[in-house]
Amino acid sequence: MLENQVKRIYLGIGSNLGNKRENIEKAKFQLIQNNIRILKSSSYYETLSWPNPRNPKFLNIVLEVSTILSPTKLLKKCKQIEAHLGRKKNTKNAPRECDIDILDYKNKKSKKLIYLPHPRLHKRNFVLFPLFEINKAWKHPILKDNLKTLILSLSNRDIRSIKQI
Repeated sequence: MLENQVKRIYLGIGSNLGNKRENIEKAKFQLIQNNIRILKSSSYYETLSWPNPRNPKFLNIVLEVSTILSPTKLLKKCKQIEAHLGRKKNTKNAPRECDIDILDYKNKKSKKLIYLPHPRLHKRNFVLFPLFEINKAWKHPILKDNLKTLILSLSNRDIRSIKQI
């Protein structure tokens, strides 16, 4: 029973172009339209754009979802939703209307067609803080660290520069 409670799917959604909050809400609606149930949603968090802080600030949330889609089919669906909301193929880390990342898929570990868990989630304040808000007990599937440990390993700048909205 407890084992089932731990195997959850987490998505990160971010936007730093256009009406950011509306873009994220549209992404959530599109997920629901594609039989992806939203179980929990974090608050909105505002962060500086990375790696170029001169780009528009990001608005981010983390969702806990359930779906029958496999990780690769879920990733494909997320990419379709991003494109539908106006995301274009651009340089890495360029500003975008919508970015949807699979952060953790039922604690699976994979480096084949899709990296699981997300390879940089443990270094990102805009993932760790909202994830902590919705599941304080989450542990990194590979590092085995809890969220408090991961958050405290961030730089002071990363800890201070995130703002819950």
